[in-house]
Amino acid sequence: MPPALTPIEAFKARFQSKISSNSRSATDRSEPPEDSVWLRVLAQLLVIVGIVATDIAAETSLWIWAIPLSVLGSCWSWRQRKKRAIGTKFLLAIGMIAALIFFFIHSFARRETNDLRLVLVELMVQIQVLHSFDLPKRKDLGYSMMIGLILLGVASTLSQTMAFGGMLLVFLAIAIPVLMLDYRSRLGLRSNPSVKSILANPKELKQNSKKLATLFAITLAIGLTVFALMPRLPGYQLRSLPMSAPIDTPQKFDNQRVANPGYSRNGTQGGNDRPGRRRGTSPQKGAGQADEEFYAGFGDRINQNLRGTLKPKMVMRVRSQAEGFWRVQAFDRYTGQGWELSDNDKTKTLNRSGWAYQFYLPPNGTTERTKEVVQTYSILSELPNLVPALASPRELFFPTQQVAWDSQAGIRAPVPLSEGLTYTVISEVPYRDRTELQKAKSKVPNLKFNTANPNTVKPNTSKPNTSPSKQTPSPYLQIPNEKTRLVLQKEADRLLAMSSSPITSDYEKALYLAQAIKQRYSLQQDLPFFAADEDLATAFLTKYKGGYPDHFSTTLAVMLRSIGISTRLTTGFLPGQFNSFTGMYEVKNTDAFALVEVYFDRYGWFTFDPIPGHALVPPSVESDQTFSALKQFWNWVAGWMPSPVMGVFQGLFNLLGALLGNIVQLVSQGILGWLTLLLLGTIVGFGLWLLWQQGRKLRRRSQLQKLPGMERLYQQMIDWLQDQGVSRSPALTPFEQIHYAQTVLPQLRSVPEHQVLESIAHHYVEWRYGAVDTDTDTLSRSFLRLRRSVQQRSFRQVFNKIRR
Repeated sequence: MPPALTPIEAFKARFQSKISSNSRSATDRSEPPEDSVWLRVLAQLLVIVGIVATDIAAETSLWIWAIPLSVLGSCWSWRQRKKRAIGTKFLLAIGMIAALIFFFIHSFARRETNDLRLVLVELMVQIQVLHSFDLPKRKDLGYSMMIGLILLGVASTLSQTMAFGGMLLVFLAIAIPVLMLDYRSRLGLRSNPSVKSILANPKELKQNSKKLATLFAITLAIGLTVFALMPRLPGYQLRSLPMSAPIDTPQKFDNQRVANPGYSRNGTQGGNDRPGRRRGTSPQKGAGQADEEFYAGFGDRINQNLRGTLKPKMVMRVRSQAEGFWRVQAFDRYTGQGWELSDNDKTKTLNRSGWAYQFYLPPNGTTERTKEVVQTYSILSELPNLVPALASPRELFFPTQQVAWDSQAGIRAPVPLSEGLTYTVISEVPYRDRTELQKAKSKVPNLKFNTANPNTVKPNTSKPNTSPSKQTPSPYLQIPNEKTRLVLQKEADRLLAMSSSPITSDYEKALYLAQAIKQRYSLQQDLPFFAADEDLATAFLTKYKGGYPDHFSTTLAVMLRSIGISTRLTTGFLPGQFNSFTGMYEVKNTDAFALVEVYFDRYGWFTFDPIPGHALVPPSVESDQTFSALKQFWNWVAGWMPSPVMGVFQGLFNLLGALLGNIVQLVSQGILGWLTLLLLGTIVGFGLWLLWQQGRKLRRRSQLQKLPGMERLYQQMIDWLQDQGVSRSPALTPFEQIHYAQTVLPQLRSVPEHQVLESIAHHYVEWRYGAVDTDTDTLSRSFLRLRRSVQQRSFRQVFNKIRR
């Protein structure tokens, strides 16, 4: 005769039998057609949101035909959901094969082999439209949901604006009820209420709407928290680098010409004659007018005697592994009121191979440590035929057959950079180590092109001519006249003499003078034109005590030349505004400025920014955006946080930074450092565990203090039994719990006070269900004696084992 089952064992047996029968019956019958209209409608809305999001991100118009056909297919599949529709399936298979053939033709005929995301999206949308005509069951609707999610994911990789964020919220708002209806369908809870029946019970509708809104808010909060904490790791781990489709260019490439759409070469008004637009005039010498859209610092020469301001306009977006100054070009000859290239005629044309869109650019000449940084530029508004890039570009992925490389490491394209153009640059950016740069001299670079191979640059190793009468002055120390040199040298010496300690390093001199000009001179909004024979730098220092932003850089460059430091003026774009949502830098035309580059032997050119309101040193490769979203959120919080509280957080951050520094130092010491770190980690982990256990005890004690006396005593007994190894089971009655404990721990019966447990259970049941008061103090003292007896008995057992 089999042993009798306890109530709990009988319940488990019946539950397992029910599960087995349900699983067998589920396999014996096929899934019925999905009758829920709401699930079908909401699933279709998910697909529509995915199509619209892709259209917004890629700026296409798939929705014109895809959405109506997809809705038509959903209606058709609803009417045919209970039929086998073999003919429809054959027609859909033929359509899908035709879509695949069209995909291959579309890819190869248009040579869109660099980035196939758009044509793949078109293929997926076509398949979804065909698939919408055959959605009889829930799993078919599930495929449509996944296609909508995939389209949304593709849109996220294509999007460069915040418009995608709105579609993401709409998708989330629809996805939550879709998942709920899908789960109900899986459980067999098939309900298909009409709109009229839903509106007939406004109270229930309000409650359900409130629950959905709460769930939406919680999901959104969790998602934003994860998004903020998620590290923005450097991209481009796979080298399929973005670039536009090939561009056909004129046969003759004039590599010496720089075409700035806002200015002409002869000083007349530039192009882009839009009604009401202020156009630029930039004569070689004398006064001129600045264009309101195009920065005047881009050209083979620049005139800084122009007046006028730029109207803000987005010109490009940049996805980069590191923040930096998007350098465009540089000038070496100072003309007194502007700059020009002294050897523009030495610009070389570089050709790429016919099967690769990759240009290998001349090396930067540095022999010290560098970091590879990949950048992708998306042009939003027309720019000159000058290619922005981080310093020291090494490889260029550009859609033309040729580009040009000038003597100051500037890249020129055969055509202006038009709206919609995309290209990628890989730069070897040198690290900016202040300690090492302090030891370097600003030695005049002497580089020339290798005429046999214009893709490389090599040092000019020919013996220098030391004859004073025949020695050629360096263009990086050139100043137009001696009077200007003396004025600038005198001012530089005066500023350096104000330092608290003598400055001997060329790098520190450049830093100090840049900071001095930034602090002692001011931006002038209404600056008059310079006279024909007036020197810009001299007038900046002595007459106007300031000037336009680019005048600060010109003054610093010429001032450093006056004390023997090699400089050149460089123009380009500051990083712009980093968008944490898209991971791209949004650059405007008003981000274009002129900065100063200083040469240091063996290290190369480094940039300084003397313009007020800017950082003294532009961002370098040491700055990344790994936790950019969290950083921006913290800056927002810190803006309204009181200073004392900020001081506390600052101290914590400093402590955390010192701790991380010590960890890195230990790791760098080899195996001994790793073992030390492991030991310290174990000790810290043990300490945290002890604190956690103590915290749990204090929290439990606080909870028990809030309970009535009898309830508190019973819970203390259950906690003590759990510590002895008796697991707590909510399915057992108090008496069953005691009998189970005596079965698991037979040593309890050997203690004289073992009947206290049964007495506590008995009084607890009477108090809980019969409202009978009892003397909890007496029971508490008896329970305490029981615990002491068990503890003493355990100690005696351990002692006897040790003595044996």
